[in-house]
Amino acid sequence: MKSSTKFYICTFGCRCNQADSAEMRARLCGGSLHESETPTDASLIVVNSCTVTRRADQQVRQSLRRLHRENPDATIVVTGCYAERDPETVAAIPGVSLVLGNADKCRLPELSGDGQGSMGRIIRTPLEAEKDRLIIGALHLGGKTRPYVKLQDGCDARCAYCIVPSVRGHGRSAAPEEILAEIRSLVDRGYQEIVLTGVHLGSYGRGLPQPIRLAELLRRILEIPGLGRLRLSSVEPMRFDRSIVDLAAANPAFAPHFHIPLQSGSDRILRRMRRPYTAARFLDLLHYIRASLPAAALGTDVLVGFTGETDDDFEATLDLVRKSPLTYLHVFPFSAREGTEACSMPEQVSPRRLHERCEILREFSVARNLAFRQRFVGQVLPAISLAEQEGMGKSVALTANYIHARIGGPSVPPNHLIRIRIDEVDAQGTRATSV
Repeated sequence: MKSSTKFYICTFGCRCNQADSAEMRARLCGGSLHESETPTDASLIVVNSCTVTRRADQQVRQSLRRLHRENPDATIVVTGCYAERDPETVAAIPGVSLVLGNADKCRLPELSGDGQGSMGRIIRTPLEAEKDRLIIGALHLGGKTRPYVKLQDGCDARCAYCIVPSVRGHGRSAAPEEILAEIRSLVDRGYQEIVLTGVHLGSYGRGLPQPIRLAELLRRILEIPGLGRLRLSSVEPMRFDRSIVDLAAANPAFAPHFHIPLQSGSDRILRRMRRPYTAARFLDLLHYIRASLPAAALGTDVLVGFTGETDDDFEATLDLVRKSPLTYLHVFPFSAREGTEACSMPEQVSPRRLHERCEILREFSVARNLAFRQRFVGQVLPAISLAEQEGMGKSVALTANYIHARIGGPSVPPNHLIRIRIDEVDAQGTRATSV
C-alpha cells in the first residue's frame, strides 16, 4: 500500500469497540497512512462490527452495502464481533475484501494489504489462542476528546442470552503497570477525561500473575499527577465493589456516574438468564450509591422480552425501576443469538408485546432523565467541553454526572475542564452557560 493511502474506520457497538478502533487507528497511522474524514475519500475502509443483537448485524450489513456503493474502488476490511461470529456471511457481502476475526484485528496494518484485489478472504485465528493477559495498545482518537482505555476483554460469565463470550473469548486483563503508563501518556498529551472500559470490567485483575482488584487499580490511577477526570463505563452488578463508590465520594476527579446493567427486575427471569444476583440486591446497590453520591448519574441496561417473560415478570421490572434512583435506561428487545443457551429456550414473547414493553420503559427513561436534569437548573456543575467528533455538534459539554449540555455564547474549545451553569432543561435537551 502506498504511503499516501487514506483509511476510514467505521465503528459499531460498545465502548470496547471504540477503544479497539482507536488502537487500530494508531497502528494504521504508525504505518504512515492518513485518516480520511469521509469514507468516499478512502482507499481502505475498516468496519469494526457489533453482533450483540440481530439489529446490530443488520446495521452492519446495510452500512457495508452503502460504503461499497459510495466507494466501489475501496478495499473494505471487516473485523469485530460480527466478523468473528459469522465470517462467511460477512465475506459474501458485495464489496467486502477481507474479514478479520477479533484475534487478528491487531494485525490490521500487515493484513489489510492482503485485501487489495481480493474478494471475501477470511483470516480468523481461534480465540482460544488469545493470551491470558491483555496487551495495552497505543490510542489514536481521531479528533475525539475522551480516550477509552480498555483494561479488560472477554468474559467468563456465560449469561444465557449473551454471545459476547463466544466472540470476545475468555476474560483477560491488562497489567496494571501498562495501564498506568498508558494513562500517564494520555495525561501528558493533554487529555482531560479518561474513560475506563472492558467487556466485564468488574472482573478486572482476575487471572493476572499478581491479582489486583479494580478498586485498587482505580486508587492508583487517581494518584497520577495531572489527571483531570476519570470515568467508568459499564460494571456488572455481580462484580461491583462498593469500595469503588467510597473512592468516588472521596475524589472529585472520579466522575459520579455509574452504569450498572440490570437486564430484568424479575428474580425468576434473572435465574433463567443465569444472572447471579437478585433484584433486591441490585436496588440496594443503587440506593447505596445515591446515599454516598447524591448528584450521581445512575444508568442501566434492561433486556426486554427474554424467553418466558410474563406480564408479571415485566411488572416486576417496572416496579424496580420506579423504586430506584436510576436516571436513565438503555432498553433492548431480546433477540436470540445462535450459539447461546437462550436460543433453544421455548416461550418466545410475541413481537407486539415486546414492542409495547420496550416503549413503556423508554418513555419512563425519558421522563426520569428529564426529572434528573431539572434538579440542577440554576446550579453550577463541573464539565468537559467536547469535540465536534463526539457526534453532539459544536459547543457541547458533558458534566461529571453525565448531562450533555449545549453551551450558549462564544464557542468553547474542546477538551477543557470547565464549569457550567444549567440554565434551561426540557425534553429536547439541556442548555447552559460557561462560568
